[in-house]
Amino acid sequence: MKKGYIYAFAALLCLCAACGRKEASQVVEVIDIEESAAPALGFVPDSLDMRSGEVKNGQFFSTLLGGLGLSQQEAYNLTEATKEVFDVKTLRVGKQYRAYYKDSVLKYLVYDRDKASSIVFDCTAPYGAWVYEKPVTVEQRYADVTITSSLWVDMRAAGVSPLLIVSLSDIYAWTVDFFALQKGDRFRVLYEERMCDGEVIAVDTVRYAVFSHGGDDFPMVMFDQKDGGNMWWNEKGESMRKAFLKAPLNYSRISSGFSYARKHPVTRKVQPHTGVDYAAPAGTPVMTIGDGVVTSVKYEGAGGNTVRIRHNSVYSTAYLHLSKYAKGLKAGQRVRQGEVIGYVGSTGRSTGPHLDFRVWKNGTPINPLKMESPPAEPIKDSNKEAFAETSAKYKAQIDSIQAYKVLPALLEVL
Repeated sequence: MKKGYIYAFAALLCLCAACGRKEASQVVEVIDIEESAAPALGFVPDSLDMRSGEVKNGQFFSTLLGGLGLSQQEAYNLTEATKEVFDVKTLRVGKQYRAYYKDSVLKYLVYDRDKASSIVFDCTAPYGAWVYEKPVTVEQRYADVTITSSLWVDMRAAGVSPLLIVSLSDIYAWTVDFFALQKGDRFRVLYEERMCDGEVIAVDTVRYAVFSHGGDDFPMVMFDQKDGGNMWWNEKGESMRKAFLKAPLNYSRISSGFSYARKHPVTRKVQPHTGVDYAAPAGTPVMTIGDGVVTSVKYEGAGGNTVRIRHNSVYSTAYLHLSKYAKGLKAGQRVRQGEVIGYVGSTGRSTGPHLDFRVWKNGTPINPLKMESPPAEPIKDSNKEAFAETSAKYKAQIDSIQAYKVLPALLEVL
């Protein structure tokens, strides 16, 4: 590990930054830098002539090589010799490449497969190819952002990569309604950025975060149990991802499944039915399959009495044909998994008592019977002590940074 910044120096930077700001709620500090070793390119580019370009629509690897000066036979020989390293089917439109020549003869081709790695082709017999990985630095960072307008705008104003927003929205999807963030909500995050050529290429490790809302804090701890499962937990060691109920009610049978071409039992017309019908006696309690916010409680024509719930920034559900709603249920109300929201009926366009249950993922209807429910197992007993130590370490790190931020204000008072 190459230490670019030590923690104490980062805290000093934080102190200095706070001194010069009227608003200290938005800050990004580099805590530490780790640099990866990278294999050599394999040749000296400066000694050769170079042409650059990008893969065009409809272009194949063979036609790309032909356009760069190889004969059909040479292109075939190169493709065969390098197929263990590069599958020609993975060539993508828009990807950048650089061709290197000596005396107008193609010597090397460098194809950028992503922002941090390339395939280098030796274009002269006996041919060959290898992977070149660019130097990548891993920078440990701390961000403290208070919402004043929107999460996206405020994080960008604080100099935070949009990739962190994506990571947070995924981790906190079951705890935070990202469509209803309020002014004053706050994120404090310890995370890692992967940098290549001065550009953030990934924010794939969020170590610790605290989301503050309405006077309550919701901490998140990254802890790997080495079992290939969940890696993000709340302070109690419970999974940040919550499982959905398998069904929203006790039912006798499924009377109609998910289909884009079902003959409607009333109209007899073939039309999509993007839900599942559960046959059950009138008055059977209907429960929400997960925590969420009620977005609508109203009569919806063919759907009859309907309740709609947004569970997080990914999933939403609807419960149709209800005979009546749970007492006092209204839009904007927060409901908990298993809470009764209504009762089976036959309102709207219906041939008998049943619940038409629908699920959307990222705005697209999905089959409720095939929906993957995330795991919700807690930290294993054997890992609880190590988890507590990890959580305490990260919390102390954030508290230490916060203490340095407060110090300038205290000095002014003194």
